[in-house]
Amino acid sequence: MPAVSNSSSRALNAILPLVASGQPYEAHQKARTFASRYSKSGQYDTAIDVLFQSARELLKVGQQGSGTDLTQFLLEVYESKGEAVNDESRGRLTQLIALTGSSGSWRKTIIDRSISWSVRHGDCPAGDQDLHHYVGELLYKDGAFDAAEPHFLASGKRDSARSLANMMVEWSAAGGALGIFGLRGTLPYLQNGNIVGARTFISQFIAQSISSRPGLLSPLQTSPLPVTSTSEITHTTEPVLNFCQLAVLTCQRANGEKNKVIRESWVRLCGTYQAKGGVLATKEIRMVLQEIATLYFAIPPPRTQPDNPLGAMISSMLGGGMPGGGAPPRRMLSPAVSGPSAPGLD
Repeated sequence: MPAVSNSSSRALNAILPLVASGQPYEAHQKARTFASRYSKSGQYDTAIDVLFQSARELLKVGQQGSGTDLTQFLLEVYESKGEAVNDESRGRLTQLIALTGSSGSWRKTIIDRSISWSVRHGDCPAGDQDLHHYVGELLYKDGAFDAAEPHFLASGKRDSARSLANMMVEWSAAGGALGIFGLRGTLPYLQNGNIVGARTFISQFIAQSISSRPGLLSPLQTSPLPVTSTSEITHTTEPVLNFCQLAVLTCQRANGEKNKVIRESWVRLCGTYQAKGGVLATKEIRMVLQEIATLYFAIPPPRTQPDNPLGAMISSMLGGGMPGGGAPPRRMLSPAVSGPSAPGLD
């Protein structure tokens, strides 16, 4: 039986023996009662300790429902206290997430609630990077690739980008165009302004792909091709992967509308590869690349239709809003974030 702190010992000495003696329902009810009492009196740390230790012991004996309920209560107390994201507060949650197991929806419930808490009480708008990375790794190891993918992307850490690349290589082995898996990692990182993540991902993805598929390396260029003094690309037989590498390097050198040479290079790059057809020419990818063009190169999105003042006025009267009247400001990176001191990156 785990050691207990003096402040919560009275409650836990009444709760934990019930778990050990096969009375999980009674333990669960007592934990809720004690924690509610402590929380209402402002003794948040004591309530947190009671809920964490009780949930942990219940999960250890396979009581996912009760353990999940107490974990959600724990997060409610976090909210009431205004608990900040740190190693200790995050560590409680990662322990409980690990113990919940992959069966049923219990683990997803805890993960979603934990991420939501970290959005409100951490430094990252998408949720705590370390929490996202932990969840991504856990789901990856369980083979839940589709569930792990958004967590690695939201984390944005170099380690997450590497893990995402390794996972995508494994995923592609089950079928599907290799280039599409490369795009799924590269473009979202670029959309988030995360040059380091995009560069780390595509480099790792190509290296691992060539390791398992040597034929992917182009016979025309068997060694990496230097582009700048610090950058290189690996020429492959898959055009989409070549595009991904060049897109990252071009965005890395962007400076909004100030660097017209790089701006034009982006337009030519997209035009050249899209002219060949395939996935890069699809409507969905064109829209993503246009967003990236605006973000890094200040290239405005194309007008979908000519100005129609009368139509705009009618739309406004019908509740549609005047175009541009309440639209959010256009995101732009100028210059692109690429250095080691970029915010949010390890």
